Amino acid sequence: MAAELKPIRSEADHKRALAEVARLWGARSGTPEGDRLDILATLIDAYEAEHYPMDPPDPIEAIKFRMESQGLTRKDLEPLIGTRTRVAEVLSRKRGLSIRMIRRLHERLGIPAEVLIRPSRRNKAA
Repeated sequence: MAAELKPIRSEADHKRALAEVARLWGARSGTPEGDRLDILATLIDAYEAEHYPMDPPDPIEAIKFRMESQGLTRKDLEPLIGTRTRVAEVLSRKRGLSIRMIRRLHERLGIPAEVLIRPSRRNKAA
């Protein structure tokens, strides 16, 4: 019988949970093993969010990542950002994103708005 599920409170608990996830990996959803895997994943996610927080990505890096993953060119961004010059200024961090640009990038490329509204890395020091 599997050990009782408990909150993850320490690094040792975390390591044990990760080892059990590895053992349960591939368990079918809706089975006791699949349910246990889902619960462990939730517990691990909560522990890692508290102990290993990650900063949201830089907005310009998020745009470039989406361009690369979807095979988009700078020309493809023109309907979302503006002229070729404006696209170049945004991608080189010489111009910030406007609310209109943020809306279009969010709606058409699916980049989370909370990522796009953050200052870009270069602009943080300004």
